[in-house]
Amino acid sequence: MKILSVENLSRSFGGIKANDNISFEVEQGSILGIIGPNGAGKSTLFDLITGYTKADNGKVNFFEKSIFGLSPDKISNLGVGRTFQKLKPFADQTLLENVMIGAFVKEQNIKKARDKALEIIDFVDLIEKRHHFAKELSTGQRKRLEMARAMAIEPKLLLMDEVTGGVDQKTIPGLVDLIKELKKTGVTIITIEHNINIIMEISD
Repeated sequence: MKILSVENLSRSFGGIKANDNISFEVEQGSILGIIGPNGAGKSTLFDLITGYTKADNGKVNFFEKSIFGLSPDKISNLGVGRTFQKLKPFADQTLLENVMIGAFVKEQNIKKARDKALEIIDFVDLIEKRHHFAKELSTGQRKRLEMARAMAIEPKLLLMDEVTGGVDQKTIPGLVDLIKELKKTGVTIITIEHNINIIMEISD
């Protein structure tokens, strides 16, 4: 079953075409890999799909219903989560507080939101850091936190922007394994990467 369908999605900034009639489909439960150099328009594509940037034209259907032109919060509430290449956690809040903020999208009860956040933090292997401030985490740990925050909204589709980017080589295998484990939970994933070996390893 198609979970996402993108058709002729385009966006120009002045005379520069960031995305030029992009079309693709994503099957539910799969991982789609997107690879390209800096400036190729990969993150812009995510911005267009998730409503952070308005497309010039095109179609975006999520479970065969149009989400084109909707605001980011409405798209998120429908079940489309994302991580960002430029990490922006709430630096002066704890890891647990950061993830709870995401959990509140679906769960208003504080205890249930906390329990849910702790479960996700354990999944991304940061449970021992749950009371640390986000600013105290390493880059690799902040990448895991970014994934945890996105997972907290219970996404059916997760767009991941360079999860392994900017981390040391020793950290990469753990992040790749985490992506594989996340797929096993039933989440459909679109991932942007620079590393062709990673894309080939994780993508369907």
